[in-house]
Formats: sequence, C-alpha cells, structure tokens
Amino acid sequence: MKIPTLPFTVTDWSQVAATTHPGETGQALWRTLNIGDVRVRMVEYTAGYLADHWCDRGHVLYVLEGELVTELRDGRSFTLRPGMSYQVSDLGDAAHRSSTKIGAKLFIVD
Repeated sequence: MKIPTLPFTVTDWSQVAATTHPGETGQALWRTLNIGDVRVRMVEYTAGYLADHWCDRGHVLYVLEGELVTELRDGRSFTLRPGMSYQVSDLGDAAHRSSTKIGAKLFIVD
C-alpha cells in the first residue's frame, strides 16, 4: 500500500455517510474515505454478522469495540478484542472472512 500525495486531512467519521453491506447473516455499515487506491474505513458489524465472501485483499484492521472472529480458509481462527489488530497482505497467507456474535466496530486501512 502506498498512500498517494494528499494534503493533511482530518476526518470526522460521524459526518461520513454509511453504506450498508449485507453479510451471509447480519450486515456491515461502512463509512469510507477513498484516497487513490487506498480505502480508509470505519466499519460496524451488527451482532450475528458473517461475511458472505472470502477476502484476499490486504488490510490493516484495528478493533475499537466488540469482538471479531477472523477465520482463515486454511482452518485457522483468531478472536480479536478491543485494542487488537491484524495485518495481512494482498493475496497473503490465507483468504479470510469475518464474523461476530456480539457486534464489532473496526478501523480498517486497505
């Protein structure tokens, strides 16, 4: 990931309109700032959310609230709580997908 040239930017996430992305169950609300090919997002997963796809995109993901389970296609699973993050490269170690029983709020750069 290379952040393109841009002026110093402050984002008030409460002023960024949310878009809804349904999962296999539950939904994700994304507030997104696009900077060239880089996405910066505040994402909220509803309780019971399960992603409807396996993802190969690289991310830096930080858990702000709730609890997130990240499952890798190879069978590994990781539970992340507030203050935890994961980092994975494009087409990295293993495709991954997210779920949460109680809901989660995340900050993601990809």
